Amino acid sequence: MSATVPPARTRLTDVANQADVSTATVSRVLNGKPGVSAQTRQSVLAALDMLGYARPEKLRLRSAGLVGLIVPELTNPVFPAIAQSIESMLAARGYTPLLCTQAPGGTTEDEYIEMLLDRDVDGIVFVSGLHADTSASRERYHALRSQGLPIVLINGYAEGVDAPFISTDDGAAMDLAVRHLTSLGHRGIGLAIGPDRFVPAQRKVVGFAENLRRQLGVDDVAPHIVSTLFTVEGGQAAASELIASGHTAIVCGSDLMALGAIRAARARGLSVPGDVSIVGFDDSPLMAFTDPPLTTVRQPLAAMGAAAVTTLDAEIDGTRGPRTELLFYPELIVRGSTGSAPVPA
Repeated sequence: MSATVPPARTRLTDVANQADVSTATVSRVLNGKPGVSAQTRQSVLAALDMLGYARPEKLRLRSAGLVGLIVPELTNPVFPAIAQSIESMLAARGYTPLLCTQAPGGTTEDEYIEMLLDRDVDGIVFVSGLHADTSASRERYHALRSQGLPIVLINGYAEGVDAPFISTDDGAAMDLAVRHLTSLGHRGIGLAIGPDRFVPAQRKVVGFAENLRRQLGVDDVAPHIVSTLFTVEGGQAAASELIASGHTAIVCGSDLMALGAIRAARARGLSVPGDVSIVGFDDSPLMAFTDPPLTTVRQPLAAMGAAAVTTLDAEIDGTRGPRTELLFYPELIVRGSTGSAPVPA
């Protein structure tokens, strides 16, 4: 027996409810009529896909070309989140995204570049790649640009590379975090950060130090900064050191580090936020559901992804984008891991 096909009106209603639009809008999209924004059109197509309905033949776009997307390992949930955002936006413009994910001991960024060039990609988006590592050579990016291949680099500025850069404003992120903690009465505030060879880590350190000097009058900031790894274990190690030296609040370079910091506090029999307040960075998926829900500084991933795709698309079409770095302002998301500074005994 063949599967029963739902009546057309039911299908329109289901799709409209899923996409949060009217049935008339769904009808316009399915029939290729004008008067529908690209964002609404994408919502309707996504609703079709989620409900398991096949797209009408006329809506199946021919690929505008292949675009490589190189991201770090996917154990940090912020990277799958930004990859998904960029992939969906590329697909909405007709591109076929080729996702390349790295892992320790696995395929390198340079090996992925060779693979993508062999597939004649029209451009590549790099997320937190070697362009963010000040110890790495920039030659790979110079070589790509000498071949005329459009590239966009996210979260990590490499001076002299002929490409658009898109980043979160790390200095502003530290300003938001430190101001929040000082408003709660904290004076012993530490920073748990990843390796200092990475541009985002360097910028966070500078922003944090400036805020300690400006807001708390701290001259020697070195005892308040611990550099480890951008991992749960790294956050735990850094937080243990900061807590042992009397800090009552810790700003972390990533949400994973913040989860490690919470673990470190509990290992000492301390409560979060009763004894120690913790602030993360990224607002990765599910951070609202941790115990306690994590206060964090949110990267505007959707806006950054949209800028990256728009810029790359224009470059592919022959329109040169700006070579300055576009900085996106983050947002402080206050949840349950921060509270008033503990009263001294």
